[in-house]
Amino acid sequence: MDFHTWLLMDPDTPSAAPKVDQGGPREANPTHHISENEPMELIDFETFQAVDIRVGRIIRAEVFPEARKPAYRLWLDFGPDVGEKQSSAQLTGLYSPSELEDRLVLAVVNFPPRQIGPFRSDVLILGVPDADGQVVLVGPDTEVPPGARLH
Repeated sequence: MDFHTWLLMDPDTPSAAPKVDQGGPREANPTHHISENEPMELIDFETFQAVDIRVGRIIRAEVFPEARKPAYRLWLDFGPDVGEKQSSAQLTGLYSPSELEDRLVLAVVNFPPRQIGPFRSDVLILGVPDADGQVVLVGPDTEVPPGARLH
């Protein structure tokens, strides 16, 4: 799957970031979307380690009226090493802005930024779909410091 087809962002929105050649045995096909039941290509541990997944605390959330699909603009604190980042996420089906603020979530922090309408998205917040297709956020179930890296 193309790294620019991000789960929580509108895949139809053009990216301001340049396309990155991810290499590997399979060519990227932006029209091919992996289904939940389709087996993924095996990767080695070094490839997994190249994806920098960190804990962030949502410090501000607001409605994103310019988005094509209902979404929020989010500002997150990833601690002193990564700092404050922003993201756009289609979470309006399950969460209100007040429910998101102060929540710990996991996010990929080493993708290139994307321009989502007038808003720059720096990180990819991770989630999984529930039975109705609404995105459920992924995060630690106990307090951990912002910026902690997933191992």
